[in-house]
Amino acid sequence: MPFQALEIQLTGPVATIWMNRPDLHNAFDETLIAELTAACIALDEDKDVRVVILAGRGKSFSAGADLNWMKRAANNGLADNLNDARALARMLRTLAETKKPTIARVQGAALGGGMGLAAACDIAVASTKAVFATSEVKFGIIPSAISPYVLRAIGARQACRYFQSAERITAGRACEIGLVHETVEPEQLDAKVHEIVGSLLQGGPLSQAAAKDLIRAVSGRPINDTLVDDTAHRIAHLRATPEAREGITAFLDKRQPNWIGE
Repeated sequence: MPFQALEIQLTGPVATIWMNRPDLHNAFDETLIAELTAACIALDEDKDVRVVILAGRGKSFSAGADLNWMKRAANNGLADNLNDARALARMLRTLAETKKPTIARVQGAALGGGMGLAAACDIAVASTKAVFATSEVKFGIIPSAISPYVLRAIGARQACRYFQSAERITAGRACEIGLVHETVEPEQLDAKVHEIVGSLLQGGPLSQAAAKDLIRAVSGRPINDTLVDDTAHRIAHLRATPEAREGITAFLDKRQPNWIGE
């Protein structure tokens, strides 16, 4: 499909979504938001795609919202602002809830909504030159749409600081607080992403989708009879699937399961 603000690169079972506005530090406007939503939906429906990587062309991963777009929004009425906000929230949720594993490849600045994009991905790998911030309060607004994903990553206590201070967060600090999983030197970034992709490709695609759904179902819930019974139903259901039978049989036969390519 044709895109103005994105480029999709397919390498076997791996799709990389490149945000392609390097001159604007991959800041997003209504076009990038709509295209990223559409790309996530299309790749999630593509049976040949196993892993989705989100990356940014140029120096920055994403500087968040395009200030010219925000300026236009500030001059609009409540209804138009609400439509824009809902489109952004829908894009983030679409990214976060894809059935495929997602990896944020963060080579530079991930500010405001850009930090939200990194948090919405399942896995985030950052260059040591990357920097993060929830910078919204500097513009008199709040990190509202990204908050469910940033809070999931760093927790309420850290958010209390960074949502209000808008401090820059180094890659090392981002790793300490749970925003990113790995930090590596810039020249090692692609190798580390490739290494994680290799691990992801070993897993069954249906079980990975079920694992993501399991996390959403269990996280933050009290451990009670209802939750325990739900987890029992989930594993019982999966054990009876062709994918599970293939995985167990392949292990016993000392061969690779059929979802692993040559």
